[in-house]
Amino acid sequence: MIFLKKVTNDILKQDSYFLFINSPFCGTCHVARSMLDQIESIYHEEFFYEMNASFFPEFMQEHKIESVPCLLIRKDNETKEKIYAFRSVSNIFKHLIYHEPERFIKDEE
Repeated sequence: MIFLKKVTNDILKQDSYFLFINSPFCGTCHVARSMLDQIESIYHEEFFYEMNASFFPEFMQEHKIESVPCLLIRKDNETKEKIYAFRSVSNIFKHLIYHEPERFIKDEE
């Protein structure tokens, strides 16, 4: 199953998104991507957009992306966080829940 939608310039104009920035030749990026795939698989929903850093040099400079992999969390037209150390699926969940609890904490009724 393929998750993570490819980013487009239209997506980058939106005021809120989760953007996974990577390089196809980066081993750590592949591990980080698999963590994001697991999150989408658990929820059966696509949350993340994927960007190949090589194709968006202006974006990289403008948003001061220091390295890959990077998960850029943008909300209300503002960069809220840039995660470089993915560590684990639960670590990523912690950041996602902090920024958008309504999407990741489901009430059981």
